Amino acid sequence: MGRLRQKGKAGAAKAYVTRSAAIKKLQCSLADFRRLCILKGIFPREPKSRKRANKGSSAPTTFYYTKDIAYLAHEPVLKKLREHKAFAKKLSRALGRGEWSSAKSLEENKPVYRLDHIIKERYPTFIDALRDIDDALCMIFLFASLPSNPRIPPSLIENCSRLAAEWQLYIMRTQSLRKVFFSIKGVYYQAEVMDQTITWLVPYQFTQNIPADVDVRVMLTFLELYQTLLGFVFFKLYTDAGLVYPPPLDAKRDENAAGVGAYTLQQASDKTDKPAVPKVKVVEVEGRQVSGKDVFKTIKNMASSSNNADDMDVDPPVVENDGGDADEEFVVHPSKSEPEAASSLPTLQSLKSLPQSINTSLFAPYTFWLSRETSRPIFEFLIRSFGGRIGWPESSGGGSPFDESDESITHVIIDRPVVDRSSETDEQRQRRLKRKYIQPQWVADSINAGKILLEAPYAQGEILPPHLSPFGEFEGAYDPAALANEDAAEEEESEIEDEDAEIEDDEPQTATAGALEAVASADVEDSAALRAAELAAEAAGIDPSAFEKEIAKSQRKSKKKSSNGVDEAEADMNKMLMSNKQKKLYEKVKHSQNKRVLERSKLEEKKKSLQKQKRKQGQTIP
Repeated sequence: MGRLRQKGKAGAAKAYVTRSAAIKKLQCSLADFRRLCILKGIFPREPKSRKRANKGSSAPTTFYYTKDIAYLAHEPVLKKLREHKAFAKKLSRALGRGEWSSAKSLEENKPVYRLDHIIKERYPTFIDALRDIDDALCMIFLFASLPSNPRIPPSLIENCSRLAAEWQLYIMRTQSLRKVFFSIKGVYYQAEVMDQTITWLVPYQFTQNIPADVDVRVMLTFLELYQTLLGFVFFKLYTDAGLVYPPPLDAKRDENAAGVGAYTLQQASDKTDKPAVPKVKVVEVEGRQVSGKDVFKTIKNMASSSNNADDMDVDPPVVENDGGDADEEFVVHPSKSEPEAASSLPTLQSLKSLPQSINTSLFAPYTFWLSRETSRPIFEFLIRSFGGRIGWPESSGGGSPFDESDESITHVIIDRPVVDRSSETDEQRQRRLKRKYIQPQWVADSINAGKILLEAPYAQGEILPPHLSPFGEFEGAYDPAALANEDAAEEEESEIEDEDAEIEDDEPQTATAGALEAVASADVEDSAALRAAELAAEAAGIDPSAFEKEIAKSQRKSKKKSSNGVDEAEADMNKMLMSNKQKKLYEKVKHSQNKRVLERSKLEEKKKSLQKQKRKQGQTIP
């Protein structure tokens, strides 16, 4: 006879537990339970049948896995939270009785928990931690720009500012920045660190305020975890780069608002790089001291003697190394079964010959000067990340490496309208003519384009070209450059059609025109039909360039027909064979695809309408 199943003690009722039951089992408050779930990465679950999971009740509640709650019961942080609760009771009682000495000793022995073991549990490898620092960086930069209040102490903001500066220093030192975008929310940055793409958001330097409907306790719990995580990650990154962590802070520069420049990157000393010499273990054997070194030496002699005895009659092979192996080209031997597979294998020489797509020293030949209305932290980070030199006036902070009169300045980043310069001296005029005055958007667009753009469209007082997001990497995203190429191709096609129409109007209908119509009506994909059309055109004496134009025109028409989509009848038949679950998933995918296509078509139509307006006005859109 099988085991009897009792109601409410098996199945979903056993696998899930409500939040109130979990708090009762852990014997902690709701705030401590939320903190534990955030730190350990435990979140609510949705059972298939809420009524079965809640033992027959249909009341709205939150469910968790029973195994997750059992896992929380052995957490050391929970023990520290209980100790802190007892400490708070003892401290309030001592203060109420006026026992100041005991209250002071209690405060000195206040229980404090650490999150090191949680970081090691949640991120088994360093790459796992590096993939998950996007949200941590956004939170750190956000709190670094907030004002202090009774709930957010100044020490917390200072620590967030230190972590933000350490991250920027590492990115600038390794030149890992790849993309930047100025949005309404702030500045989006994207970097590549150890082959991992990391994107974070930095708010603008405005006066920030905390909304009343934001739960600051939850954010502070996340921040507590993120600070520990970033401490681990930054230590590893700095150590691998051979730098001292944490970088020392110059207090005098920090008082002068030097920002990132107040920190100094130092190379790790040779003493720290050398591995520690292991202690030699000494053991007494029959009254004589034997060390581990002696044991290894004896084993080595025994192995060498045995090899000599076995290979006494065999001459060792002589290997000649003339030093030419380093530059020797790899010879590909074709496979007998798959002769084309070996030809596609990349070699070391072919990989070296590939062009570098990312120019990390984009601004290295240039020296920039910031005017006082531009944001110094943003452009100092951008320009130094790509190898450029930058200076700024004293009103923007201390620590500028040169002043405005430096002759090496090539670009001036300015964001103000053109003013009358009738009062400038000849020296100032000569200096101004040597430099290029550009608006801040030029820096970001040059970084995203991977090359130095022309300064004329970004000159002072000019109407700027559209600043487009560089993060549209998904398939079918809106690409203005591709749209411009399509417009140019359409214009060429329309010009060719107009020329052909003029020729047809001027010349009478002949056998040549009939042959061209046969070429246009031929199936391009069918090689036999294409060959027959080619022979007919050759017999009719058609020019080869005209024949190629007709073939290209028919190819474009066939592409437009095929781009309309798959046959609806075939799609409906495939959909009939799906299950209900597959149909719902298919409908969701199609809905998201149609939504993206609609957004792209709106942007394309908007650009086309703007181009038409500019053409009417006799202008061109860059």
